[in-house]
Amino acid sequence: MKPLQINQSIQIARSQQDVFQAIVNPQEMSNYFISSGSDIMEGGKTVRWKFPEFDFTFDVKVVNVIPGELVSFEWDGAEGKSTLVEINLIKVNETQTLVKVTEGELPADESGINWLAQNSGGWANFLACMKAYLEYGINLRRGAFDFMKQPPSS
Repeated sequence: MKPLQINQSIQIARSQQDVFQAIVNPQEMSNYFISSGSDIMEGGKTVRWKFPEFDFTFDVKVVNVIPGELVSFEWDGAEGKSTLVEINLIKVNETQTLVKVTEGELPADESGINWLAQNSGGWANFLACMKAYLEYGINLRRGAFDFMKQPPSS
């Protein structure tokens, strides 16, 4: 059986450079994905991301950055396993960019299937939130995952 890999895509009505900056700049990314980041993503750096719904941080090892085209990094995408994420930016025209995210690969076993389900949804959320922020200035994540931090009231 082939290894599992996540593939998600969305087209955003912004230039490649605008989309690229929204990914590599933690101040931009904090408007739609993370609550904070330690530094701008550059090849060879390790940056630390904090998500609003978790009380811990994630180390992100930046593998490669090609301005306006590619951001790739490794992180603990699955419990106890490092995965490679590649975010490709493809120019559709001057004001439209196709964003393709791939992550993987993991074996097609129970652990891999759980990872695929969880992270596929996470990357779809990332793309939708980035589109909402870049096109409309809306932070879809604000308050969306507060239920994960506190027990729901009856």
